[in-house]
Amino acid sequence: MHKLVAINRTEITENKIEFFIEETEPAEAIEASGQMLTDSDNQAFVYLLDTGTDYIYVQFDVHTWPALTKALQQEKVPLLTWGKQVMPLANFHEELWMLVENIEGNDNYGEAFRTAVEQSFHEALASRS
Repeated sequence: MHKLVAINRTEITENKIEFFIEETEPAEAIEASGQMLTDSDNQAFVYLLDTGTDYIYVQFDVHTWPALTKALQQEKVPLLTWGKQVMPLANFHEELWMLVENIEGNDNYGEAFRTAVEQSFHEALASRS
């Protein structure tokens, strides 16, 4: 069973976008896998962290989407802070763009999720065209 953790808060400044997990950090070393997926049932994007033996799923719920949009528009690699571990989220832009563009107009993800993504990422999608 994979561990699931949620982003609790975000900080956006001119120089960086940082996401925070406010749970006890894992004992093992973790690194950014460079992979994202969707959890359309829970209306979330999920970034995978690699422990070397398993993955930890980091859930970006709807409340984090404004920061995700900002990260795409600023083209800054966001940081993830979990306890003392701080890491850049490798391939974040490429993975998120691929998912958002694939979800746009695609009801295979469910109409509610598609609509939420289209509304939240409207500006980012428009600037990409």
